[in-house]
Amino acid sequence: MSNLLRLIGRRLVAFPIMVLGVTLLVFVVMSFSPSDPARLALGESASAEALANYRATHGLDDPLLTRYVRFLGGLLQGRLGTTSGNTPVTDVVAKAFPITLQLTFLGLALAVVLALVLGVVAALYRDRWPDQLIRILSIAMLATPSFWLAILLIQWLGTVPGGWGSFPALVTDWIPFRDNPAVWANNVTLPAVALAVPVAGSLTRVVRTSMVEELDKDYVRTAVGGGVPYPVVVARNVLRNALINPITVLGLRVGYLMGGAVIIEIIFNIQAMGQLILDGVTRNDVFLVQGVTLTVAIAFIVVNIVVDMLYVLVNPRIRSI
Repeated sequence: MSNLLRLIGRRLVAFPIMVLGVTLLVFVVMSFSPSDPARLALGESASAEALANYRATHGLDDPLLTRYVRFLGGLLQGRLGTTSGNTPVTDVVAKAFPITLQLTFLGLALAVVLALVLGVVAALYRDRWPDQLIRILSIAMLATPSFWLAILLIQWLGTVPGGWGSFPALVTDWIPFRDNPAVWANNVTLPAVALAVPVAGSLTRVVRTSMVEELDKDYVRTAVGGGVPYPVVVARNVLRNALINPITVLGLRVGYLMGGAVIIEIIFNIQAMGQLILDGVTRNDVFLVQGVTLTVAIAFIVVNIVVDMLYVLVNPRIRSI
């Protein structure tokens, strides 16, 4: 237990260091943006004197290090600046980010369930027709871009002329789960499936490979030879040991899902982080793009730390490291 606590402590100590590095990278990159926050705030017709006063008031002419320290101070207080419409970036992100998280983790859950089922079945029927079929299917899933699949799902299952389903092609009004679970599920089904399929394809191959490696080990033959039923050995030992590699890969796939969710949200007209990034880039809104990028990056760090914790819990051997 002490080794486990030390590992958790190291992850927690590394967290602020990684966040600091991300904030520095995002701030420096956005500082070289050609957009002028003063002109964005005051408009194209603002006089040179008004622009100069705005820059002096908001410290835009200060050295880069001074502005970065001030930015960190605001970040610690929950402030990310204001948009070109004088709306606090924190308020905008706080409204949009939970929607992106819901899409990301629902897509992740679908991908994990699908990958576990397909990967385990393929390993148990190794080199037979179910395995061959699943391997071909996983390659097809892996090669399918999320945005292209989203368009196909809208055409096939959306409420469009010629569509076969009742899922909304465009989410005109986001309904939270607590208000109406049925409408919420109807809104997120197609976006979540579009996100999940490519990830499920790659995870299926990882699960199958890990399962095959575990099934070939001596302890499986010893347990079965000792009278333990084969399904019990697979469920209690093989599956748990085989999950170590997929969990390692899972943290990287969360970043892919977050990036994919940005595009999927735009396709389905979901007013979340993807729409914020599009609006920020379109309007050259530096503070909005900076706040959205920083939020997504920090969320990615947090998720990977959580995945590291799961990896430690699933694999007791590294607790002694």
